[in-house]
Amino acid sequence: MEQAVPDLAAARARAGDLLDPLEAILDRRHQQLAPLLSTHTNARDLLARCANVIRIAYVRLAVRHGSLGEDFHAYHNEGHILDILGSRIDRLIAASGLHALGLVDWCVLNLFAACHDLRQRETSMYEAGVGANERASIEEAFRLLDHCGFSREQHADIYTAIDLTISGSTFDARPPPGGAAFNAAELVQSGGALAAKLEQKLDKHRAGWRDDARIVHAQKLALIAADLDTANVAEPFARFADSAENLCLEREMLCQRDLDANESAQPVLGFLTDGQDRFFFDLHRFNSELGRQSFASTKDENAARLKSLSLGLRARIAMRGRPESGRQVLKAYAETVAGLV
Repeated sequence: MEQAVPDLAAARARAGDLLDPLEAILDRRHQQLAPLLSTHTNARDLLARCANVIRIAYVRLAVRHGSLGEDFHAYHNEGHILDILGSRIDRLIAASGLHALGLVDWCVLNLFAACHDLRQRETSMYEAGVGANERASIEEAFRLLDHCGFSREQHADIYTAIDLTISGSTFDARPPPGGAAFNAAELVQSGGALAAKLEQKLDKHRAGWRDDARIVHAQKLALIAADLDTANVAEPFARFADSAENLCLEREMLCQRDLDANESAQPVLGFLTDGQDRFFFDLHRFNSELGRQSFASTKDENAARLKSLSLGLRARIAMRGRPESGRQVLKAYAETVAGLV
């Protein structure tokens, strides 16, 4: 796939007007960051190179798992890039203030949004808590940075930050007993983001990292990046509910369960009730102060409606009898959401 979309020209040719919403966000972000341009040498060049990485990554994900490809993932597609790069970073800027981070930091978060889910079909592998998809995404992001004019020596701070922010976005990377196939969607309810444990992982695997200012700073950015990645819990409730449904659809697809068959009924119901409740109330935490400032209050606003959604869906299912398929559960879920928004 890297060969299919090797550069910016190929990305533009492949995507056409699919790039329009991305370009609108990039234009807005450049305007937002304008007050910081004087703080960094060659700032405009830095932004231009970042934008090119983001454009290529966006089209690659669209071709792999989005609207331009044949292996559609309902959650991890180019729309997920737009969500993080657009409204979530907008909220971070609005809540924390532009000067809460430096220009390079904002660039890293933009790059994270575009690159952290580049790979979704890697063979299960557990290495220092980092998932195989995340490790492959880091390596591809590095190649994109190289291609777009970054230097691993001159821009070592950016490469280090990309490494740790994407690593920290791993959920539970452990394969299930017996070596069965697994995917990130299946495990999203079994553990929080690795970012919360990144200090301990670094203590174990990178002795002396606390004496390296680049790594120390990158670890703090990883906490913010993880908060951006999981801030769907703080979206307007209808969007939050849609994201849960999309993640459920992706999980069922990756587990090769037929939504019109009985085999999917209980997994879908469990995911949309107990699974969402457990993730939202027990597992999910904002890891950074900027994340809490930006998203915690709107997550709190969603809490009561999520409880109502879970109770309402269970009640609706109980009234209609045991569901015969995941599709029936999804229909009941949509009806229940509609009554709450």
